[in-house]
Amino acid sequence: MPNSLNLYISDEQQMIELGAVLADSSGLEGVIYLQGDLGAGKTTLSRGLVRSLGYTGAVKSPTYTLVEPYELERGAIYHFDLYRLADPEELEFLGVRDYLSGGALCLIEWPQRGEGWLPAADLEVRIEVSSPGRQLQLLANSPRGEQMLEAVQAHWGGQV
Repeated sequence: MPNSLNLYISDEQQMIELGAVLADSSGLEGVIYLQGDLGAGKTTLSRGLVRSLGYTGAVKSPTYTLVEPYELERGAIYHFDLYRLADPEELEFLGVRDYLSGGALCLIEWPQRGEGWLPAADLEVRIEVSSPGRQLQLLANSPRGEQMLEAVQAHWGGQV
């Protein structure tokens, strides 16, 4: 049974802060699934993660390109948005195996659209709008995911 944590995020700044905590604790490797409706905050979380590692350019949802690579001094991050994926088999044409072969951190929005072609997530982040903030459920599915989950819990302390 995976370890889980429920967390309330009150605003955009806290979502960015969560991204930074995940970046620091990930070792810049692994797979994170980001699940939630349009506008839930998946890209905001990704932006916080990527920027906390020193990237200064625009961090946007790769809705039309499907994947946005970020080559950083410490390693690579690949941000996927599978919302427009018509068939999971399209991932093969994207060369998804190369991206997911290890040695990088992969953030995957709308992972259910790539079912059967994606590896299991180390950490799943499920986001629900709970005005004015967001209710998150984090599920760790591996030792790396547990490490990230523990870092989030340590950062937020008793507020979870």
